[in-house]
Amino acid sequence: MKEDKKILQKNDWAIEANGLVKIYGKEAAVDGVDLAIQKGTVYGFLGPNGAGKTTTIRMLATLLPADAGSARIFGNDLVSDGAAIRKRISLTGQYASIDEDLTGIENLMLIARLMGYTRRQAKTRAMELLTAFGLDHAAKRQVKKYSGGMRRRIDIAASIVVTPDLLFLDEPTSGLDPRSRNQVWDIIRALVRTGTTVMLTTQYLEEADQLADRIGVIQRGKIIAEGTSSELKASVGRGTLNVQLVHAEDRQLAIDILEDYLGAAVHLGTDSTSLTAQADDSIRVGEALGEFARRRIEVSDFSLGRPSLDEVFLTLTGHSTEQQDSGEEIL
Repeated sequence: MKEDKKILQKNDWAIEANGLVKIYGKEAAVDGVDLAIQKGTVYGFLGPNGAGKTTTIRMLATLLPADAGSARIFGNDLVSDGAAIRKRISLTGQYASIDEDLTGIENLMLIARLMGYTRRQAKTRAMELLTAFGLDHAAKRQVKKYSGGMRRRIDIAASIVVTPDLLFLDEPTSGLDPRSRNQVWDIIRALVRTGTTVMLTTQYLEEADQLADRIGVIQRGKIIAEGTSSELKASVGRGTLNVQLVHAEDRQLAIDILEDYLGAAVHLGTDSTSLTAQADDSIRVGEALGEFARRRIEVSDFSLGRPSLDEVFLTLTGHSTEQQDSGEEIL
């Protein structure tokens, strides 16, 4: 990260944070976080529940004071220039923050009016956003009658009534079905194309893989890894071997062979015939599969590829995303 900062000019950074700390009682929710996020990019912020993701965002959004450290948002100091920062940012939390008793257009018009729009301007802007987000057909429907995906889209629309230079998205697709999630992804991509910088927290590893230019992994308040998706995958090994056996009774012998040839632990899959192991040497993989043939171990399928981001997350944090509970991060 320091080398990148030498290449880029000072005004190229949306966020620069150094040693941010937030303490609750005797526990450090955020413990010395450094960040450098380039303008016009998506920064994925990953970590288990309670790792400090939401607390970090709340500090950067001026909602929480930091107990130590410093940060600048578009060159504005987090402490002394808070008002200037708030004019350029927007935050969408994990849950919808709009009024469910109002209609879609009423919600957006209300926010626009609070932002200084005239009534006519507010209505025009509200309809622009409803159309862009595919909600124009439900403009006069109460939000409490919206589906989960529709609620999430109007919540993001409310965040960009005045298009922000920096948008904080805290788990924007939590609980959405795949179709709604893809719609939100398209919205994020469109925002970035217009120049908005996005800092995104998520527990969906595919989401970070699809959207983020750079990814930071945080655990117990500290960033433990950072880089592009490809860099993080390379950091835990060049490849992963996945093997599907025909007969479950061959599993233990297959495990012994793979561990002997690859020198790596073998992990069991979701069924008794699936095996996975880190494989850095394709030649050794070929030799192991040759030994399978000699020992008459039948294989229905196998693949050799790069580690997934989920495997990176498991290696770095000791958690898979499935092992995390679904509750909102409280720190």
